[in-house]
Amino acid sequence: MLDWVPAPRLLLILFLTQSVGEAQRITQDALLMQYIERRINILEDRLAKCNQDMVKYVREFRDFKKEITVRVDNMNNYKTEFKNDVEDLGSRIERVERDIDYLETQQPSQPCVEMDEKLVEEQFKQAEEKKKAKLKMISDCDIMLTGIKSLKIVKKAGDDQGSWIKDPVKDSQRIYFLSGTDNNVLSEFANIRAFTDSAYLRSAQNTVLPYGWRGTGHTVYNGFLYFHKNDTGNEIIKYNLRNKTVSDRMLLQGAGRVPAYQLSPYTLIDLAADEQGLWAIHGDEDNGGIIVVTKIDHSSLAVEHSWDTACSNQGAEAAFMICGTLYVVYNHEHGGRSRIQCIYDVTDVVTTDDLPVLYFPKRYGKHSMIHYNHREHQLYSWDDGYQTIYKLITKKKLEH
Repeated sequence: MLDWVPAPRLLLILFLTQSVGEAQRITQDALLMQYIERRINILEDRLAKCNQDMVKYVREFRDFKKEITVRVDNMNNYKTEFKNDVEDLGSRIERVERDIDYLETQQPSQPCVEMDEKLVEEQFKQAEEKKKAKLKMISDCDIMLTGIKSLKIVKKAGDDQGSWIKDPVKDSQRIYFLSGTDNNVLSEFANIRAFTDSAYLRSAQNTVLPYGWRGTGHTVYNGFLYFHKNDTGNEIIKYNLRNKTVSDRMLLQGAGRVPAYQLSPYTLIDLAADEQGLWAIHGDEDNGGIIVVTKIDHSSLAVEHSWDTACSNQGAEAAFMICGTLYVVYNHEHGGRSRIQCIYDVTDVVTTDDLPVLYFPKRYGKHSMIHYNHREHQLYSWDDGYQTIYKLITKKKLEH
């Protein structure tokens, strides 16, 4: 039989038991809250680190994007340069093929048989005569220079050496002005009046060429500027004056080793134009400095033919072409009265013996360039910084 427990004590025991249980629950709840709070703190730390990492990754990605963009731009530039180089190489290969085809047509391969030397020489002379006859037939001009009747000083501008020219083919009055022997700025004037105006510099249309020129032997023909590229021995540039781009280029074999004229040592290749087209004048080192004349197709820049003249570059200052005839201008080293005392006609119609020494009007200086304009039948020249024009006296070649 259980002992009897008084009611108050029982109530006290029940209260204590209930209180202990409540305390245990509170303690467990507090521990749970602490655990949850620690986990939340850990999650917050991880989130913060994730945000930091995200910011870092975004920054690195942006930097990487910038670097990739720069590299892509560089690759595009390299692609453009490579494409231009390939196109340039292709044009050079085409020109070489044209030159080879031309040489093969002019000098066909000889059969492997013994031939009499005199017969070979005779055949060679006949071939040359046929070529000269052909040139004579296709030429529609037959004039030769007999005198220089007047001098007009147009202006004094630019350096002591330079070149000023007009296009003899285009029906245009534009003046092209190239000052100096080593430059790349082409100045254009609407006409000679604009060029002679006191404020001519303001009316000039200046073009920075992609390459500098060398010497003063430039020429303008049928809308294109032809010039000897600086820092090269024999590279000729064909530049389109309308769209301001390089249209073509060529290497003139045998040129560039000696000056075309001893008194103008800065000019290795002198480009000229006359009624028959485009010509190149240069010296030949292997033949003691004699002057060589080369006919060039102005459209394709293919060499048509070259002639070794009997004119020396010693004492020469300039030259020009009229109707397929080379006129070489000589002077003294320290300047004097210029004179023409050697000519070479590629058709052999006239020779130096047919023309007495022709003196220029009295002006004691040195020409750095002389170009013939067949539309106007006059010479444009650069004389110690003065731009001058000479009027000419001519006659038919067969009248001498």
